[in-house]
Amino acid sequence: MTEETISPAKPPKTDITVSRGLADWLHLHETSLAFTSYQTGQLFLVGVLPDGGISLNQQNYSRAMGISFHAGRLYLGSHFQIWRLENMLRPGELGNGSFDAVFVPRNAQTTGDVDVHELGVDNKGRVVFVNTKYSCLARLDLRHSFAPIWQPPFISKLAPEDRCHLNGLAMFNGEPKYVSAVSRTDLVNGWRERRDRGGVIIDVTSDEVVSEGLSMPHSPRLVDGTLYALDSGRGQLIAIDPATGKSRDIAFAPGFMRGLAIHRGHAIVTLSKPRDGSFKELALERELTKRDGDAWCGIVIINLATGDIVEWIRMEGDIVELFDVAAIPGVRTPMSVGVNTIEMRNSITFEAR
Repeated sequence: MTEETISPAKPPKTDITVSRGLADWLHLHETSLAFTSYQTGQLFLVGVLPDGGISLNQQNYSRAMGISFHAGRLYLGSHFQIWRLENMLRPGELGNGSFDAVFVPRNAQTTGDVDVHELGVDNKGRVVFVNTKYSCLARLDLRHSFAPIWQPPFISKLAPEDRCHLNGLAMFNGEPKYVSAVSRTDLVNGWRERRDRGGVIIDVTSDEVVSEGLSMPHSPRLVDGTLYALDSGRGQLIAIDPATGKSRDIAFAPGFMRGLAIHRGHAIVTLSKPRDGSFKELALERELTKRDGDAWCGIVIINLATGDIVEWIRMEGDIVELFDVAAIPGVRTPMSVGVNTIEMRNSITFEAR
């Protein structure tokens, strides 16, 4: 494939390349992207500049993880806080002459280090997040670190032990619907011995396991009646029939998949390289060896109808792990204002009286 090189502002020592057709794909599908790197603690926004080139904006957020775009806002989970970023532009305004959305951090709710993974927003505008450390779903609480709202039926106690590695969340009609967990273990860090085939997808509303025998599943997403997920230990994007629990493989991707967005018949997936020995005994490592390839760090865009990878972003260098990704429909060229920056101190807006 033909590729072009991008030089993002103030990057870590990382070379970023994208497929030649990425800008056209984003323009055609009327979206931009947000994704996170918890390893280096960054939020990336990807869009298309007025001249047709790729825009890549990045800001620092310690251990940036779950990302959600809802009602024109970005919500971001970090090391011990959940952030709300608002687009400060008025209709028709542009930031720096090019950006049609400028996301400014307006609120940070402190949760403490509860290992926030994926998050969503319910139909009352409340943030719902996966509290991985305490093996539960939770909401924000004005007084306490969090308010637990659900836990898997096999978890006997809310304790800071990451028992089953609850990690992914699918919202449906404004309420939590499905979650993913690496195992059904009820012991401290017990999931680590069940990574190969211990994974489950659970229906939050019924407590029923709708799919099992998965390998480190992540990121369930319910779209148009189809339940998608990442069978990450095998490197497969899958579709699950919740009624039967049967799944089918859609596509293999060259890396550890951990974040998923579905947009206009395509899956947008984050990929990570292995930590030391982290792929051992997983089918993903065997499949990479079989295909005579190496793991990527980056983003792949997969056509759900064909299973083909149609566009991609690849990172080489200091950034080796990504976490979550979100589509930002209706925004062509987004940027964000970083925490503790001159721009944040001087970006002051208000509604005229």
